[in-house]
Amino acid sequence: MGSVGGVLLGCLSDTDSEIVCVSRGSTAESLEAGLTLHTPEGTVEMIPGERYVVLDSESGPLPETLFGSCDAAIITGKADSTEALSSVAEDLLSSEGVAMSIQNGLGHAEILSRRIGAHRVVGGSTTHSAWRDGDGAVHWTGRGSIGLGRNDGSDPRQVTSDLIDTLGDACLNPKWSSDIRSVIWGKLLINVAINPVCAIAGVRNGALIEVPELWAQSLEAMREAEAVARASGVDLGSLDTESYLRKVVEYTAENRVSMLQDLMAGRKTEIEVLCGAVVAKGEDLGIPTPRNEILLALVRGIEMSQHFD
Repeated sequence: MGSVGGVLLGCLSDTDSEIVCVSRGSTAESLEAGLTLHTPEGTVEMIPGERYVVLDSESGPLPETLFGSCDAAIITGKADSTEALSSVAEDLLSSEGVAMSIQNGLGHAEILSRRIGAHRVVGGSTTHSAWRDGDGAVHWTGRGSIGLGRNDGSDPRQVTSDLIDTLGDACLNPKWSSDIRSVIWGKLLINVAINPVCAIAGVRNGALIEVPELWAQSLEAMREAEAVARASGVDLGSLDTESYLRKVVEYTAENRVSMLQDLMAGRKTEIEVLCGAVVAKGEDLGIPTPRNEILLALVRGIEMSQHFD
């Protein structure tokens, strides 16, 4: 469970929902003792470990008592964990239960669909922002929303409507979309513009505006992704990419993107489902994406260098 997962856990703990939290290793061990959540308003909430059930995905088979026990599974983990988490979701969900991914990048809903069936999958995206410190406390740095919708544009089933109500009760600001692809791609455009450039430069988001050369790289990566999205049939309307990017950077100026946090901690990043996805789809469509190719190569190189003495 990452930092955004911590936000959801903290907020859902304020509802009457029964919660199973899937994590692994030291994070799972820490969560068993409780969760500390710093809110955007400056308050600190302490959620006792007894409020939820912690499932360590590395500790062995799922306890029999948890099979089929959940009506909804919200996937928030890193991109490289989607396959494993979809398997856990399959075991945890009831026969009518739904799974939703709010992870960064592309392809997560498709992985879930192959595992549990497309009719039980809801696409999602979130603009809530957070980071986790070395002690395991989650710092919720910005309130946002959770966009969700069916890939085929259909209306939500009852179990999904119940999920929306629960997210609303948790003050997570859910918003149903009849075009979730556009929502997911809209987030991807921001991710490819901000995450790799800030990670490579080692700066907070606000530096993109302060340093013109960095801004130029971010904007070009975003425009390439926009071209690929539109060619893929994604409806982005009359999006003004530069204004959109500037607005997000200004709002998140003090944030340190997750990709930078991952590189600083020696962890694998999500570059493959961000710039990598744009490059791959661009190649399929015959659309050049040179800036994304460069950012992809540089982040891959930094990841590789961390394994050298």
